[in-house]
Amino acid sequence: MDKMKDVALLAGRILLALMFVMAGWGKIGGYAGTQGYMEAMGVPGFMLPLVILLELGGGLAIVLGLFTRSLSVLLAGFTLMAAFIFHYQPAEQMQMLMFMKNLSVAGGFLALAAAGPGAFSLDARLGKCW
Repeated sequence: MDKMKDVALLAGRILLALMFVMAGWGKIGGYAGTQGYMEAMGVPGFMLPLVILLELGGGLAIVLGLFTRSLSVLLAGFTLMAAFIFHYQPAEQMQMLMFMKNLSVAGGFLALAAAGPGAFSLDARLGKCW
């Protein structure tokens, strides 16, 4: 049963992080457009490098199971902020679907923070529980 739990935690980490890794990478390629969109939504464009670092770096760290608990809480908060800033538009069905997706992802990160990274992680190998 423990092996199944560890495999599920590994799969969960990968699935949760995939969206962030891809989004962070995409922001590098579309830097100017992303910065403009952020500014149009009231978010200072100078924050984009931090967003990329969190999405790409944090996402890769989650995949590897490094600093899993701390990053999961941070990414949950980031995802909730993004949900309210960019997607909370009750008059638009697609935006509300994205809003609900973000709430679900934040919940997944909080569950990961509570459960920990599992045996197949750098945290476990290093004997750390961040």
